[in-house]
Amino acid sequence: MEIQKVKRYIDRHELFSSSDKILVALSGGADSVALLRLLQAMGYTCDAAHCNFHLRDKESERDENFVRQLCKELQVQLHITHFETVKEAKSRHLSIEMAARELRYKWFEEIRKTCGATVIAVAHHQDDSVETLLLNLIRGTGINGLRGIRPKNGKIVRPLLCLNRKEILDYLSDIGQEYVTDSTNLQDEYTRNKIRLNLLPLMQEINPSVKESILKTAEHLNDAASVYNIGIEAAKQRIMTPEGVHINALKQEPAPETILFEILYPLGFNAAQVKDIYRTLDGQPGKSFANADWRIVKDRELLLIEPLHGTKRPVLEMKKYAYTPDFIIPRDKHIGCFDADKLQHPLSLRLWKHGDAFVPFGMKGWKKVSDYLTDRKFSIVRKEQQWLLCCGEDIIWLVGERTDNRFRIDEKTKNILIITSSFPK
Repeated sequence: MEIQKVKRYIDRHELFSSSDKILVALSGGADSVALLRLLQAMGYTCDAAHCNFHLRDKESERDENFVRQLCKELQVQLHITHFETVKEAKSRHLSIEMAARELRYKWFEEIRKTCGATVIAVAHHQDDSVETLLLNLIRGTGINGLRGIRPKNGKIVRPLLCLNRKEILDYLSDIGQEYVTDSTNLQDEYTRNKIRLNLLPLMQEINPSVKESILKTAEHLNDAASVYNIGIEAAKQRIMTPEGVHINALKQEPAPETILFEILYPLGFNAAQVKDIYRTLDGQPGKSFANADWRIVKDRELLLIEPLHGTKRPVLEMKKYAYTPDFIIPRDKHIGCFDADKLQHPLSLRLWKHGDAFVPFGMKGWKKVSDYLTDRKFSIVRKEQQWLLCCGEDIIWLVGERTDNRFRIDEKTKNILIITSSFPK
């Protein structure tokens, strides 16, 4: 019965075809073992991939040995990798669960390409979908977080979402297939396990069919989310710029805070953070918010969004020539032209700081760099990214903007230095 049910689910959602090769994520637990056995029973060609995260001492070794023996018996090609998960989590300031997730999915994709598999099959089932919905509800989420687990996400497919945990265990029992049990699944130290072991049993006391009710609600929300997402995408087109969100345009939308949530939540900002950001829209420029990967800055007209990968350092290409009267200075702000003989000190590159001043090309008087950038109506973030090329203590070029008049080419020039700036991609 389970075989036909899963086959219908695969076909209905077009997860893969009979000619595709499937890479099965195989932990050794009941769910993943059932997934592999079901796919084999349906005639699909499968490879298996197992991650040893070294989190449970002897149990981790037991699991690896089990999947090795299982794949040998089933004549399935097995790929195995080992991760120093705790060390990786600390170095990247992630939870162990998040670090393990990122490590395994990155490796699964590498193996998928190597072995020529079309998709990566993981063993999430109906109970996982219920737990995920409740977990998102507890943490705070938008409508998209209440849709449950989706059957397909890129190259990741979930053929067992049509089965619950009892059906999976019954299937393994019927075919006499063993599996291993992760002892941490029987503890309630992790949030998901608390939902599984404590919250859901309490909810079932109120409504014995609460899981089915939640899944039906998720289906309704999935349809509603399809309509909702069309509206959100249309709003993004109206309010987004390459630098971020146009504040006045956002405030004219019918549900501005919700739209802002849908823009920032995928970047890792939770509902409470988005609310704090939204409250700054009527305030003074300069307020900023950051997480591990992104920074949001309230500017005059824009809510600036920038990745926290550091300010890119420009790459400078320098060429020296003898000056000739027919030389024409290029009208390109990314090219700086200088009298080479006026540059008596080594050149250096740095970001601007308060107090810096220069003599803009074509002018005689000094101007503070901060005033120049303000006159150019640069955003706070853009100001922070302004590089200076200096000759000793003197600024000779606001890179990509304006050269200093003191080092210009004039009637006495004999040698010229042409510098071209670009930024690495």
